[in-house]
Amino acid sequence: MNDLYDSQRSMRNMRKMAMQRGVVAILDVGSSKIACLVLRFDGSAKMDEGGEIGSLAGQSGFRVIGAATTRSRGVRFGEICAMGETERAIRTALQAAQKMAGIRVDHVIACFAGAEPRSYGLDAQLEMDGDLVSEQDVARVLARCDVPDYGEDREVLHAQPVNFALDHRSGLSDPRGQLGNTLSVDMHMLTVDAAAVQHLAHCIKRCDLELAGVASSSYVSGISALVEDEQELGSACIDLGGGTTGISIFIKKHMIYADAVRMGGDHVTSDISMGLQVPMANAERIKTFYGGVHATGMDDREMIEIGGDTGDYEHDRRTASRAELIGIMRPRVEEILEEVRARLDAAGFDHLPSQQIVLTGGGSQIPGLDGLASKILGQQVRLGRPLRVHGLPQAATGPGFASAVGLALFAAHPQDEWWDFDIPADRYPARSLRRAVRWFRDNW
Repeated sequence: MNDLYDSQRSMRNMRKMAMQRGVVAILDVGSSKIACLVLRFDGSAKMDEGGEIGSLAGQSGFRVIGAATTRSRGVRFGEICAMGETERAIRTALQAAQKMAGIRVDHVIACFAGAEPRSYGLDAQLEMDGDLVSEQDVARVLARCDVPDYGEDREVLHAQPVNFALDHRSGLSDPRGQLGNTLSVDMHMLTVDAAAVQHLAHCIKRCDLELAGVASSSYVSGISALVEDEQELGSACIDLGGGTTGISIFIKKHMIYADAVRMGGDHVTSDISMGLQVPMANAERIKTFYGGVHATGMDDREMIEIGGDTGDYEHDRRTASRAELIGIMRPRVEEILEEVRARLDAAGFDHLPSQQIVLTGGGSQIPGLDGLASKILGQQVRLGRPLRVHGLPQAATGPGFASAVGLALFAAHPQDEWWDFDIPADRYPARSLRRAVRWFRDNW
């Protein structure tokens, strides 16, 4: 735990150095594409000082000066499985983004999906005897949270205070400087498979870059695809990627739950490839141009040239109806959404005041998906695109860039995490585990 605490700390310091130098690269390492943005900070971004604990300020202080994507290699289910291939793909994206920016970048902040995220809700309280709450008191109450024994092979990726209470006043975002007798905190902790983080860190080191931060794709997608009201009132962001589908739940502007389903758009493509007996590249093209999940009578008559490259003329000029294609795609999309529904139910999502669901990620572009999702997930479903940020090229404004844009916002205004406070080193108990979402019912 201490090693992790130190590594997160050193990344925070690295990030501050990068901010002072004025440029940082954002890297979204996905299963189907690797996206790289180069950000320039103009100095108006406040460097963590003076903000509320965990507040994500409005987007300001940076502009995108370089952007590039490349087809991902060596990544499955959001995790690196072939180091050399992923390293080459990262270098390709990075070099193209640096060329566009006309500047060399040394520091990178990365996000990744998958890695079997698990959410924990922790809480603690501290007697204050009517004193003013200081920075040390916040550190002390955070240190009192009982950290569950989450396993040797896991690592804490995020550990954020999401709610403070002083006596009977709950919902405080920053208690410092206020008077009270009892200070309580609710914290959200997200752990992931340690090997996945280590592989990513190693891969970035092999590209001669300094890692200045890591984040969960589910978390940063929510930051960019959910509008402020949704983050405040309780919403879920469903990020349909190539290899995994990320889920994050936000309330009071904080993520309080994250999970991932090990299925995504690539699984739909592979179903098409097997169903129509065409190569993956053809299946991807057919999915993009003709795909859908809702068949009408017209689709029986609309024929799609399947094509092929076997050299056998008869085999290569086959056609299929669009209804047939939809018949292959729909069951897999339904399976992914049913799995998402199960995770939302387990998280207690139906206890939230708003229950808005926002679909984003490259896979959310399948026509008719929002209608099918509202049948399976609940009424309030909308398609989400990332927030507008300065300098982002038109090609990078689609839902497939939600996590890259969210990571840029996170880099400029990171939420306070456990390691931002001087927590006494001897305070790392491993006892109880509490439900991630239980504390809304008591507090809101």
